Amino acid sequence: MEPGNETKILEFLLLGFSEEPELQPLIFGLFLFMYLITVFGNLLIILAVSSDSYLHTPMYFFLSNLSFVDICFTSTTIPKMLQNIRTQSKVITYEGCITQMYFFVLFAVLDMFLLTVMAYDRFVAICHPLHYMVIMNPQLCGLLVLVSWMMSALNSLLQSAMVLRLSFCTYMEIPHFFCEINQLIQLACSDMFLNEIVMYFAAAILGGGSFTGILYSYSKIVSSIQRISSAQGEYKAFSTCASHLSVVSLFYCTCLGVYLSSAATHSSHSSVVASVMYTVVTPMLNPFIYSLRNKDIKRALERIIRKAVIKLLSVLGLKNYP
Repeated sequence: MEPGNETKILEFLLLGFSEEPELQPLIFGLFLFMYLITVFGNLLIILAVSSDSYLHTPMYFFLSNLSFVDICFTSTTIPKMLQNIRTQSKVITYEGCITQMYFFVLFAVLDMFLLTVMAYDRFVAICHPLHYMVIMNPQLCGLLVLVSWMMSALNSLLQSAMVLRLSFCTYMEIPHFFCEINQLIQLACSDMFLNEIVMYFAAAILGGGSFTGILYSYSKIVSSIQRISSAQGEYKAFSTCASHLSVVSLFYCTCLGVYLSSAATHSSHSSVVASVMYTVVTPMLNPFIYSLRNKDIKRALERIIRKAVIKLLSVLGLKNYP
């Protein structure tokens, strides 16, 4: 038997959360609700930033990019899981699994890069306020986002190419709700040592590097805030980066929780549940965190809602309604 020939017709089973039939409608409804909230909330952020000229600044440019990536991030996994529950099928093709893994790795790393870029933006704004608009010019902002996309795409392409070289000898079950790269590598029947080396090296360089950059930026921000004499100025400086710090903490803590819980308990089920936090919950909470803690976003959203209500009343013939 040639493993290469087997790979061409290979299919995987995504076991998901539970095989109990009575729980499937509950899981379907819960994840459909979270997915719709994620898409709708992040689209509102993008709409608010694009429609309000006051928000055409580097910080909100990066925020709108983060919202777009979060929509794509959840869209790589949740729709397929919902489809499987609805059709009562756990099957995903080999090609579909590799494609899902590619885009998942792409948007996960891109999320980390954008959070790092946003930390750098807050560092320049607070530590070098007089030179902020000169340093964070449109060309640099566009370049930072472009480089983030390129590096994420190259890393994802490398990880996918490394998985493509593996041989899968039989009909395999993935104890997850999506094709997570670590789970996929463990199912290979060929030598996976090189894959693990590349995977963990990339995680250390990209993930560790971005996290180090965020810590460095905020260490400088904290020391700069402490030198501000007025309490009002100190509060204003901190409030500008509080939302971003909340998202960073939530994203990285849940990511660490996934791998630490997996290593400690060796339970695939606990790993699946923990994965929900950074793949579904964090992108869903981002719009709430930014909108509730950011007065500019709230004002922009209020203007959008007001215009929508006025337009609706006009269509209904209630233009002069008080």
